[in-house]
Amino acid sequence: MTNRNDDPTPVSLLGLGAMGTALARAWLAAGHPLTVWNRTPARARALAGEGAAVAADPAGAVAASGLVVLCLMDDASVDEVLAGVDLAGKDLVNLTTGTPAEGRARAAWAEERGARFVDGGIMAVPPMIGVPEAGGYVFYSGSAEAFEAHRAVLEVPAGARWVGTDPGHAALYDVALLSAMSGLFAGMTHAYALVRDEKVDAERFGELLTSWTAAMAHAFVATGGAAGEDSNLEMQAAGNRTLLRTAAGQGVSTELLDGYFRLMDRQVAEGEPDAVVLLRRPSGSA
Repeated sequence: MTNRNDDPTPVSLLGLGAMGTALARAWLAAGHPLTVWNRTPARARALAGEGAAVAADPAGAVAASGLVVLCLMDDASVDEVLAGVDLAGKDLVNLTTGTPAEGRARAAWAEERGARFVDGGIMAVPPMIGVPEAGGYVFYSGSAEAFEAHRAVLEVPAGARWVGTDPGHAALYDVALLSAMSGLFAGMTHAYALVRDEKVDAERFGELLTSWTAAMAHAFVATGGAAGEDSNLEMQAAGNRTLLRTAAGQGVSTELLDGYFRLMDRQVAEGEPDAVVLLRRPSGSA
């Protein structure tokens, strides 16, 4: 089933939280016949006034369209919602946040039920959905045939980025980038804490913080994270002591830095001062 301007592809969407509702409105605005279901009926009824058909139950929603999109709470919710539902012949696109292992297991589960499966990792927040200039996109992996059949439909809410036939890779890319974001936010939180009690121009500091972290991100990616001769891991680990002393002097907790610094110290102690910091579990850990 492909998407043509004169014959828009019908879509069934199960799950109408903030993200699901944003997806629904984007497809409705683009003219796609949309059938929705939500555990809390009021959310579905709100979209009925905007042109969506409301299914009485998950089975009804799945039966209404060849393309079925899930945007539920978690992987366990998928089991609960689709228990006993006939999926034969359907193309199932799962935008429920999960792990790579869950994506692979869900693909096998869908195949056993006669459905083609595509997993997705949404790199956007609800206000970015349906707004191309916002830059949001979704990673997709799994059945290449199902993805290509519905690429145009999937690109309506946000950009679609294919990352391969391994159904776990969409979640892997998603979580990897979110993990990088978390580390970045931790570092920026620490940076702001250091200057908060000083007479520092907050706007100017924010500009410096943005440009510096962007430049370092480019440098990190260019080397694959490997330390260079001019600043190997041993030198960086030694320099960390100054960062810790400064935090103590400013009355700032070092908790956002301690774990990473310990990894660096351990790797230097193991005789690998020039390598990328490897997040390996200590010997003997589970």
